Amino acid sequence: MTGRRIRAKVRRSHLYTFACHRSHPPQEDGSQDTQGPGYSRIVCCNQPHVHTQKPNKYCTNYISTTKYNILTFLPKAIFEQFRRVANLYFLLAAVLSLTPVSPFGPLSMIAPLAFVVGLSMAKEALEDWRRFIQDMKVNLRKAGVHKQDGVFGLKPWMKLCVGDIVKVEKDQFFPADLLLLSSSYEDGICYVETMNLDGETNLKVKRALETTLPLDSDPTFREFSATIRCEDPNPSLYTFVGKFEYNGKVYPLDPSQILLRDSKLRNTAYVYGVVIFTGHDSKVMQNATKSPSKRSRIEKQMDKIIYILFNILVFISIISSAGFLVKTKHDLPKWWYLQVPDSKGLFDPGKPLKSGFYHLITALMLYGYLIPISLYVSIEIVKVLQALFINQDIHMYDDETGTPAQARTSNLNEELGQVDTILSDKTGTLTCNQMDFLKCSIAGTAYGTRASDVELAAAKQMVMDLDGQGQSGMGEKSGHDFVDSEIQLETVVTSKDDDDLKPSIKGFSFEDDRLMNGNWLKEPDKDDILLFFRILGVCHTAIPEQNEETGTFTYEAESPDEGAFLVAAREFGFEFCKRTQSSVFVRERYPLFQEPTEREYKVLNLLDFTSKRKRMSVIIRDENDQILLLCKGADSIIFDRLHSDGKMYEEATTKHLNEYGEAGLRTLALAYKKLDEAEYSAWNEEFMKAKTSFGADREANLERVSDMMERDLILVGATAVEDKLQNGVPQCIDKLAQAGLKIWVLTGDKMETAINIGFACSLLRQGMKQICIALKNDELVQDNKKAKEDILMQITKATEMITEEKDPHAAFALIIDGKTLTYALEDDMKHQFLNLAVHCASVICCRVSPRQKALVTRLVKEGTGKITLAIGDGANDVGMIQEADIGVGISGCEGMQAVMASDFAIAEFQFLERLLVVHGHWCYKRIAQMICYFFYKNIAFGLTIFYFEVFAGFSGQSVYDDWYMLLFNVVLTSLPVISLGVFEQDVDSEVCLQFPALYQQGPKNLFFDWPRIFGWMGNGFYTSLIIFFLNIIIYYDQAFRAGGQTADMTAVGTAMMTCVIWAVNCQIALTMCHFTWIQHFLILGSIATWYLFLLIYGEMHYALQVNAYRVLREVLAPAPIYWSSTILVTVVCNIPYLVHISFQRSFNPLDHHVIQEIKYYNKHIEDGRMWRRERSKAREKTKIGFTARVEAKIRQVRGKLQRKYSVMSSSSSVAQQT
Repeated sequence: MTGRRIRAKVRRSHLYTFACHRSHPPQEDGSQDTQGPGYSRIVCCNQPHVHTQKPNKYCTNYISTTKYNILTFLPKAIFEQFRRVANLYFLLAAVLSLTPVSPFGPLSMIAPLAFVVGLSMAKEALEDWRRFIQDMKVNLRKAGVHKQDGVFGLKPWMKLCVGDIVKVEKDQFFPADLLLLSSSYEDGICYVETMNLDGETNLKVKRALETTLPLDSDPTFREFSATIRCEDPNPSLYTFVGKFEYNGKVYPLDPSQILLRDSKLRNTAYVYGVVIFTGHDSKVMQNATKSPSKRSRIEKQMDKIIYILFNILVFISIISSAGFLVKTKHDLPKWWYLQVPDSKGLFDPGKPLKSGFYHLITALMLYGYLIPISLYVSIEIVKVLQALFINQDIHMYDDETGTPAQARTSNLNEELGQVDTILSDKTGTLTCNQMDFLKCSIAGTAYGTRASDVELAAAKQMVMDLDGQGQSGMGEKSGHDFVDSEIQLETVVTSKDDDDLKPSIKGFSFEDDRLMNGNWLKEPDKDDILLFFRILGVCHTAIPEQNEETGTFTYEAESPDEGAFLVAAREFGFEFCKRTQSSVFVRERYPLFQEPTEREYKVLNLLDFTSKRKRMSVIIRDENDQILLLCKGADSIIFDRLHSDGKMYEEATTKHLNEYGEAGLRTLALAYKKLDEAEYSAWNEEFMKAKTSFGADREANLERVSDMMERDLILVGATAVEDKLQNGVPQCIDKLAQAGLKIWVLTGDKMETAINIGFACSLLRQGMKQICIALKNDELVQDNKKAKEDILMQITKATEMITEEKDPHAAFALIIDGKTLTYALEDDMKHQFLNLAVHCASVICCRVSPRQKALVTRLVKEGTGKITLAIGDGANDVGMIQEADIGVGISGCEGMQAVMASDFAIAEFQFLERLLVVHGHWCYKRIAQMICYFFYKNIAFGLTIFYFEVFAGFSGQSVYDDWYMLLFNVVLTSLPVISLGVFEQDVDSEVCLQFPALYQQGPKNLFFDWPRIFGWMGNGFYTSLIIFFLNIIIYYDQAFRAGGQTADMTAVGTAMMTCVIWAVNCQIALTMCHFTWIQHFLILGSIATWYLFLLIYGEMHYALQVNAYRVLREVLAPAPIYWSSTILVTVVCNIPYLVHISFQRSFNPLDHHVIQEIKYYNKHIEDGRMWRRERSKAREKTKIGFTARVEAKIRQVRGKLQRKYSVMSSSSSVAQQT
């Protein structure tokens, strides 16, 4: 196609009235102000070499979302590792191990530290390498670039420079921010999808300057040269100021000529553009933030515990040092056989303070087992394995795209179980942008028998309630039949079998024989029905595209609603088939349904839809030369514009609209108006004046003139479409709401669209009080002070309204737009805004920029102090994904920017339910229990060393062999605790989903709060006392061998270590709720490994040097007291915990305890009613979600039933009396 011009049949730009008008005429003097700070960028078109050197050198088009690079990896990664307090302590200990004061060899301190830090850094490097690979996939995409002499060739995106001429073809992404020069359409327009930027899927129209339209083929760029002077890089997606200097003239530029990076070319064969902003200067990257280093709350709290343990360590070291100082000064001179002072000066009675200081350093290292160095590496291993299980979860695998879930970082696994607020993008995350025409109201008559998802759920729930609870309110079987019949009247449930027999039509789920197959011609109001169908087929801005193979039409519409209306019109027999510059053609099956007739409607004017107008109108001339205004819009807007004679169906239509709203459907009202020639001509003259004018008041004049025409309308009816969300979205939101999570929607979409989506996914429902915070007066936008005062007043009034509300079922929804949010996020107002938002059941922020998304996320995170999760699928979501405590990217959509910036990636929003409610719940409890157990076992082991120090004259001598101490954390107790962190389940995954309130154990931090932490530390302290003193009492002067020998230090130390191994391994067995052969094998294997080690170690030559030769085989094993003391100490150590959990399960059980009991006794199978009752209890009270909407519907239906039943009862009693 190179060098050839595609002539578009329609200049679709002619249809747009408000936003897209012709650019300003050239300014010879360049009067537009683009000088000074903020407007210094100069782009030499078709001369990229100019921008490779100063002063006009700009950044490359290479992008990076990684945390590290080759130069920064070592310093940043080392800093990350030594932000951990324990690692910092062991670094100091490793340095001191090189000195004579160390009780251990240097290798025993340096090797574990190097292993732990190296493993963690390797994991960080691997995760960042994956980010780098994904970045390079984007950087190496190819784009067509002008080389020289009118020849274009492919070049990687990363090699593009400012000033390059780029050719982008249909369905390709724009590689940088471009100025549109020309397109395949003769009037220089193109259609752009900006879903990755602002979340909107409807196509945007961009228009080239008229002066560059001749640049329509490759050779025309041979001699092309121009200069652009424009604003500096900034994050504003919706503004652009600049001027284009070409052929001695200056042309002003505005956003309608700018093609932003990561948006996509649609329905246009190709465009040419010049690169203005590259790489991190592009607007989408300006909205991104640097990849943050995220740490979980549990890890931060773990640092505080280590501070406490470090203080304990220092405290007991000072006690030990003080004791040693006293012994050195008073007792060492008497002990002449010790030959003091020694050669190193560590034991010098003449310098007791110096000796005491040296002993303090020794003690700090000796008691270091209180601080577990292996904790961090164990957690790293556990988190990697947890991430592996997340990646391998078949229930989070998307068959359609072949995409599994992906834990892109394992640092935040436990955070998934503590989320309080979810901040979600809308388009591509919640919706799949498909509307289905479901019902309609025409001339006061409701059509459409198919039930919406909300109606079906309400009916099923009511029937379940009636079956489960009986008819306590009705009493008799006749009452039951009456209620069932009423439910069927309230919600018409269509048969699934019937649905399967009918072929599905995308966008059309309507069922009602009265309107189908021409049957509407038999209806009494057929004239109104005819007009209704014609409004559907004519009042729009869509372009038809015919499939050459099938002959059917598809429609490129600005919104999914419009597409659904056209599909509905086609199925009713009014097929929109052609559009020219001035006419719309519709194939109408009227007056005979079997014989379609193509009719032409001349389009005189189009008054386009805007979020402010909330309506669109088209003025047409039909084949009878009658001029008609056809209008569709929000019912509140249309009803206000009805003529007194046009309100015939208003009451009935209003009733139907309310019913449709309760059913979760999106509604629009349809109306018309007949015009005479003189009235239209007078209006059109004024309209054209406003349309062709330029200036600040152009839009206001157009609005005023349009409003004059859209008056005195006649109501025809209303439509109801069902917004098709992504699979499982309503159920997922419902489950997350039942789990107690708050959900905010942050979208770049229009307020009306966002509200409708809110209804569709049950974040909003009929009867919920909507608080819309917006600048209602355009004058306020110009006056910042007045605007802030107005917004603050709205926030204050809304807060007062919520606090004064008495109805327990009352629910509030906060809806705010981007302009208003700009003021609400300022420092002097953001806390009032947040206070209002957290008291609302749902929050929807619309028309927000990517930076505002990040700022809102930061406000929620810092203002509430709770854990936030952000989820999105496009480049416009990167900021909030990185700002949130946890970022989740949707990987099933086009564009991978969100995934590259995320911590976790899933293919669909519905998988978030399992990611949080199952994996999040498990990971939180596993990590929390694992850390608590780690501190327990290290306190139990470490304090026994201190107790022995007291008995050994504070000499610095350990009761345990060095090999015992080295193997304790690395081998003898490491694997069971890892199995706890990887395999532990309080309940299985199905129960997690059935009892979503279990999730609240995480946000409430029930398993890692200070009482529980200190409880475990106290348990460790108790265990250390029992182990040490019971063994000392038993072995102190007891002849425990057959030959009458008493125990030496090696025998006592080995017996104490045996008790430690048994006690801590039995403790972890008591802690676990879920056992597989792996846990049994690892726990018993750890104990067996200890005995195996003693057997092997006792036979080694080294054992002779430390007096441990055959310590098990010949010394301990033959002595019954060794085995009996082991059993005694183990039982006594674990009795308090056993008593605690028995008491808790019996008198104060947690939710999962109750469920475990039910499952253990099979009550969930034998007693279904009890299981359902417990399930209903295990839901957090919520006012959003599908369940809340169904319950509201049930309350409404029951109210009606009770009123009807009371009327029937009173009637029957009157009849009996008569």
